[in-house]
Amino acid sequence: MIERLKKLFEVRSAKPVDATPNQLAVAATALMVQLSRVDSHQDENELETILDCAIQAHQITREEAKDILADAQAHAEDATSLYEFTGQINDHFDQIQKQALLESMWRVAFADGRIDKYEEHLIRRIADLLHLNHREFMQARHRAEEPAS
Repeated sequence: MIERLKKLFEVRSAKPVDATPNQLAVAATALMVQLSRVDSHQDENELETILDCAIQAHQITREEAKDILADAQAHAEDATSLYEFTGQINDHFDQIQKQALLESMWRVAFADGRIDKYEEHLIRRIADLLHLNHREFMQARHRAEEPAS
């Protein structure tokens, strides 16, 4: 019994599996796709904002961003939990990159002109899963609101 527990903890404490930049871009984009779908109304402005955020964050072309978005939509459709994406991000993103991702998520939420209570709740859950505190959550929101003002 004790040996089984040791093996369980050995597996959990193993080094994270390396991920390619494309896989990380898909994981981050899939979180934004999940957000765009949470209010049961994914509109074109949200998808355009996701593309713009992917281009800016990953310094890629619009065509590459469209491929990543298509891949992310497929992964988001099959996802059983947010941890599939946040786990990868936690393993490979630093705190600044996680904050930038959260800001992008707020931009997606603001893209349709209103923040739905389900969108805010999901962003808060993702912030918690990314180990971002309330101050970082609010700072990301305010930075995302600035261009809209």
